[in-house]
Parts: sequence; C-alpha cells; structure tokens
Amino acid sequence: MEGDKFNMSMRKYLKQVGVTSQQAIERHVREHGDTEGKLKVRTVLTIEGHDMEHVVKGEIDLDGARGPTGV
Repeated sequence: MEGDKFNMSMRKYLKQVGVTSQQAIERHVREHGDTEGKLKVRTVLTIEGHDMEHVVKGEIDLDGARGPTGV
C-alpha cells in the first residue's frame, strides 16, 4: 500500500530528527556545563521547495544534567 510506504518513510525521518536532536542537546549541555535552570528550545521544520514552516517551542529542565562530565 502506498500509504504504508509514506508512513514508514516519515517515521524513519522523524526518528532521525529525534535521535540527532537529542544528541546535539546532550553535547551542548556537556560542552557548556549547563546543570541548572531550563534550556529554551525551538525547532523549525521546513520543506524545500514549499512555502511551509512549522515551529515547535519548549523548555528542557536541566535538573539532574551532569554538565562537562557527560549527560
């Protein structure tokens, strides 16, 4: 079914976004020593060749982050 192919492709992309975004945030926390407060984050999704922009804003609580020694 074509819908299944689309759905699987989208899930694969979204998994890549989630995993790589988490790794980037963890790397930032490690490198900058952020261990308290909150990180204000914003993700922007665009589609090349289309007039589409989707913005997701949020906060990540740093309580328990370990800073330079690793996340």
